Order: sequence, then structure tokens, then C-alpha cells
Amino acid sequence: MAIPTNIERLIHGKVVESERIEFKKSWNPEDIVHSMCAFANDIHNLGGGYIIVGIEENNGRPILPPTGLEENQIDAFQKKVIELGYKISPSYFPIIQPYTMDNNHILVIWCPAGDNRPYDAPHSLSKGNTKRFSYVRIGSNTIQAKDETLRQLQELTARIPFDDRLNNQAKLEDLDLGLIREYLQEIGSSLADDSTEMKFSDLCRTMMIAKGPDEDIRPLNVGLLFFNKQPDQFFDRAWIELVWHKDDSGKEFTEKYFKGPLNYQINGVLDYIKNNIIEERVVKLPHTEKALRAFNYPYAALEEIIANAVYHKSYELRDPIEIQIFPDKITVLSYPSPMPPVNHKDFATQKRIVARKYRNRRIGDFLKELDLTEGRGTGFPAIYRAMERNGSPKPTFETDDSNYVLVTLDIHPEFLKNDQATVEVSDQASEQVKTLYFNTIDDIRKFTNLKSDQASDQASDQARELLNEAFNGKIDNLLKGLNSWKSKDEILEYLQLSNHTRNRRKYIDPLVEYGWIEIRYPGTPTHPNQGYKITAAGKRLLELISKPESDY
Repeated sequence: MAIPTNIERLIHGKVVESERIEFKKSWNPEDIVHSMCAFANDIHNLGGGYIIVGIEENNGRPILPPTGLEENQIDAFQKKVIELGYKISPSYFPIIQPYTMDNNHILVIWCPAGDNRPYDAPHSLSKGNTKRFSYVRIGSNTIQAKDETLRQLQELTARIPFDDRLNNQAKLEDLDLGLIREYLQEIGSSLADDSTEMKFSDLCRTMMIAKGPDEDIRPLNVGLLFFNKQPDQFFDRAWIELVWHKDDSGKEFTEKYFKGPLNYQINGVLDYIKNNIIEERVVKLPHTEKALRAFNYPYAALEEIIANAVYHKSYELRDPIEIQIFPDKITVLSYPSPMPPVNHKDFATQKRIVARKYRNRRIGDFLKELDLTEGRGTGFPAIYRAMERNGSPKPTFETDDSNYVLVTLDIHPEFLKNDQATVEVSDQASEQVKTLYFNTIDDIRKFTNLKSDQASDQASDQARELLNEAFNGKIDNLLKGLNSWKSKDEILEYLQLSNHTRNRRKYIDPLVEYGWIEIRYPGTPTHPNQGYKITAAGKRLLELISKPESDY
């Protein structure tokens, strides 16, 4: 049965943290049953983990290519995993997927967090053994739970994080098949193809977004938060509120609500901020040709703050996430405070904060699959780094250790100055676009405003060289192929890239931002018939870098 994740990215540590993956060079049923038990106990509410058999490891990292398993062993090992599930008490059954990587066969065992903690397993599979222990994961190691660790595990009995609980007010039909398939395609899961032939209930069970007997299967809360078009009908005020104060009077403001699945909320509010709030200024230094470039707020910091607010919010509370944009700062307020032992003292540091308990063990996995969050504990350092690189003041984090978290980003000092004679405001370009087109994007944009006979051969060569490097030498045919509407899938297939959000953002969105291609349904980014086509500015650019015409 296919697992709802991209196996290649999983193995390379792009989906979950290394402590949630255990690599095994060969089949060892005793080690495997202990690891299954440990992931089922999920003592830190991380969401379980994965056992990958057929890959050797070194200090927790995979050694590739895989050593692999014999093809004729795969069926026997799958049956053995089921037998091992009966040896765990209460019985526990993971999801198994054979996979071929670099022409070698491996076995991926997905062990989601169990609902009936604590679990225990036999110390040994040898005959006559009667010793049983509860096993847990501490770091990247599977160990027996003893003393204080055992007490902590026992306290978790029947305590399931809210996002992983059944919702008895909802029906299976409240989960949207279109949203599920869109997600599976976006992350590149092999389950996307299987989903067209599976029963809907089986698909939801496989994704662990629904549970229960066949006669009364119900969605989990995490399924409704990601795969229902109106999750606020089940979770009161589960949305993001944004208020943009145009001045200090308190009378001039714009109010926006971002609703829908959690990933739609994050992408929607970030797009709004990028298009309406983010500005870049180029400060020309006296007596030199150099200039300083800075944004009023670094996009990377806002992206991290908002995604983490969605991840760590309690959806049992009626309080939405609130974003306030003032003339001199942005604040993000979410409820409640972090789970203990994290407190206000930890917030005063720039260090990575490694929490022991997580409020939502499943939401984080879905967000990470969609590249909306990074690994655990990376948020604080990433925010501080983004502000520092931009020359912005340090962010401030406040909490009363029980009710709320308030993050404040002060505007870059250059945007508080009134001397506009020394400041040149560029188009609201993102850091991503600047990086993609290096630091000559302004020159290339200038080229597109010229007729081809006005542009020097040198300028044409420079534009062609830079854009071809960014697009793997395919920019000419890419733009020529967009004389008619093309889908995202067709564009990425032509570029020989996976159908993933990060590739759309890197290769398609910049062309839209600079007006070289247009979007067919700008008000509905996820429209099923969404398409892209070249604009007049794009055709001027094409004249500069033109080669013999072809299409795709």
C-alpha cells in the first residue's frame, strides 16, 4: 500500500526530522518490533516515524545507493511486519510500502503514533522469553522506557493531541477528494495515482485522516483542517485575521479574513503581504557607485512566523490568528502560549528551541510536506537570521506562559526616513526573485522596455545568458511555448521538474511577478483550469534572446 509522502524526499530528510527515521541495512525483526513500539508510543507527540529496511546508515544519515533487499524477500517481510504487530500490546499495525531506489529494493514501514498508549513489546523474540518493555524514541535511539521516562509515557494514556482526534460532529463526506488529490500531487506521492482507483474510505484511512469501523468511519480533526473547504464550520474562528492600519489615527484601515484549508490560509496571507506590504529600497551611498538594498520587512521572517503560528495554535480555542500591520511594525498574535517547558525565558534567546511536547503532532507533518515549515526548532534562528541579513531590528517575542504568543517585527530604519532624494523605491520584488535573477534583474527589466533594435548585442547576450542559466538553457522555448495558455504541469514537465509548489514558486511565479507571463485566473490561484501565457513585455524580452522558434 502506498504511503502518503514522497519517499525520495523522506529518505533524504526533507519530510521529517532524522530522529523520526530509522535506517536498517538488513532485516532484523527484534530491532524492528522495538522501533515499531517506540514510534507507536510517540512520547514527544511528534507523529510517529518511519523504519526503512535496506539502507545502511552512518550517524543517522542514509548511505546511498541502498544496499537493498532481495526481491523475493519483500512479500515475506511484509507478512512478518503484520506478525510483529500482533506481538505488540495492544496490537499495532503500521503501513508498509515496498519501494525501488537506484534499482535496489527497500521496504518503508510507516509507524504513525498510536491511539492506545502505552504500548509494550517483547524484549526478545526467542522462545521462552516472557520479558516485555515499553520502548520510546529518545533522539535517534530506541530505548526501554524506565523510571521518569516510563512515568511520562504512562501519563499519556488516552491523551491524544487534538489534531489527531476523531471528530464525531463530521462525516467522511466532509473530506474533499479534490483537495486530497491536489495535496498528493503537490508533494509527489505515489498515492496520487492509486487514489483514482481506491475507495474513498480506504484512501482516507491510508492517509490517517479518518478512523473508525466501516459502518461509522469519521474524519480526524487534521483531515478537516486541511481537506475541507470551510474548516471554520467545525473549528470556530479557525482563520487568520489581518488588519492593515494605513496611518496612526486608527480610522484608516483595511481588514481581511483568510479562510479555508490551513495551507490555503498561509499562502493567501503571505501572497497578500508580498503584493501589498513588502517594499524594497535602494539607498545610494555618497561618493561611491555602491548601493544598499533592504526590504521594509524580510519576507522569509514573516513566512516563518505565520507558518509557525498556524502550526502551534490550539484549534480548540475560538481565537483566530491576528496580524496587525502598522506604519512602523507588524505584529502576529496567536493563542495559546507554547507547551511547557518552553517559556518566556526561552523566547529571549536566539537559540534553537527544542520542545519536548507538541500541541499538534500531525499539522506540522502536512505543513512540512508542503514546504511551509522547516524542521523542528529551526524557527527562531531562521527569523533572527532573516532580520539580521536585511539590516532590520531584532524581532521581539512575548508570552505570559499560558495565554498567548505575540511576535513583533519593527520596520527597517531606512523606511522611517523622509529624505526620498537619496532613496529609490523599486518594484515590490521578493528576495526569491532577486536571487533567481541574480543582481542584474533591473537591467533585464530595462531591456524588456526597449525595442530589439534599440538594445545592444551585448545587452541581448547578457539577458540571454542570465535567463538561460536560471532556466537550465530553456528560456527561449519556454516563452515561445506560452503563445497559448499552458498549465503549470505542462511548464514544469517541459523544464523536467517535479510538479511541486516550490518549483512553481521558483520558475513560474517570478515570470508572473515581472509581467513576462500572465495568469489566466488571477483571483483563483488553484483554479483547476489555471494557465499561463506570454505578455507583450515577455515578447519584447523574447526578441532580445530569440532563437529559432519551437513549441512544446
